Amino acid sequence: MSVFALSNRFSLSSRLLLGLVLLLLLASGWWLRPRWASVAAPAGPGPITAVPGARAPERMRGVSWVGTDSVPSLDLGPLTRAGVSWIAQTPFGWQAGAATPAVRVSTGKGNRHYWGESDAGLTFTTQRARQQGIRTLLKPHLWLRGGGGTWPGDVKMTSEADWQTWFASYTIFMLHYAHLAEQEQMDGLCIGTELAQTVSHEAEWRALIKQVRQVYHGPLTYAANWSGEFEQVRFWDALDFIGVQAYFPLSTTERPTKAALLVAWREPLRRLEAVQKRYKKPLVFTEIGYKTTPNAAIEPWAWPDHLNVLTPPDEATQAACYAAMFETFWPRPWFGGLFIWKWYPGLQPDGPARRHLDFTPQHKPAERIMAEWFRK
Repeated sequence: MSVFALSNRFSLSSRLLLGLVLLLLLASGWWLRPRWASVAAPAGPGPITAVPGARAPERMRGVSWVGTDSVPSLDLGPLTRAGVSWIAQTPFGWQAGAATPAVRVSTGKGNRHYWGESDAGLTFTTQRARQQGIRTLLKPHLWLRGGGGTWPGDVKMTSEADWQTWFASYTIFMLHYAHLAEQEQMDGLCIGTELAQTVSHEAEWRALIKQVRQVYHGPLTYAANWSGEFEQVRFWDALDFIGVQAYFPLSTTERPTKAALLVAWREPLRRLEAVQKRYKKPLVFTEIGYKTTPNAAIEPWAWPDHLNVLTPPDEATQAACYAAMFETFWPRPWFGGLFIWKWYPGLQPDGPARRHLDFTPQHKPAERIMAEWFRK
């Protein structure tokens, strides 16, 4: 048989096979299925409601994952044993100062200790988590290097021209991660975190959301600070769920009881419920956590003094904070879940003392409480 005849015969066979495959796909309704349904959702409450066009995630049983230094340090086994079904991965954009209208995207490996925050690390971690039935919320943050503040809430431009320049730069930053989230079919994307002085620029945020949705087709949120920002956001209707960094102060004294903490939650609960009812969106704690210290409920957002490694950990206070928080919010049908701050891959029970003073629940009674609620 000539090469030409063999080529024609192969082409005809290929066309017939392709046609058969297309018929099977059409018959199966494949094109109608949600793209994010490829990961089996762990058992738990049913789906929560999202706006049309994005698949609603199930109740989020999440932790804020600390980027690892290498592939071998990925240790997901403890997460599945604790009932965790989501991780939040946090790459950083860099800003020279609070009033500097430029955000730099850092996508490479960089320092070896932050491999997990690179594009390659984020991708690999997402894929490895998916194999364990764990979903990913991609949650980029800004890191301010100084000059007028160090917290994203300090970002504030000094002129309208600078605001427009900043939003243009920030949009480029966010679209990079929107493309990455779409490429890897990540299960959610947070478009900003605690940028409290930017949210009054509603038109700019709505324009950013529109551009992101043209690239990424999964659920979107924004992570607003507890101190009032979540009540000032006016673009919740354009997102799929309300995100709150829930470091509400709950006590003025050390070692509060669980009963006292339950009472203290009443006012924050009222405020959160009012926003949820106004926008009729699920509300998720995109971060919440408590130190292993006696003053954990006084200023929950404040890091412990890592220089004072001789301070005895107070696991009982941390556990009481966890118990009061879960008892207050988990039974409420509008509550979409939470991400515990934070989780160190591979942390051992006899790990560094400074780690066991800070926010992680690992190897403490708080982890047992978290797991009990996550499995409900």
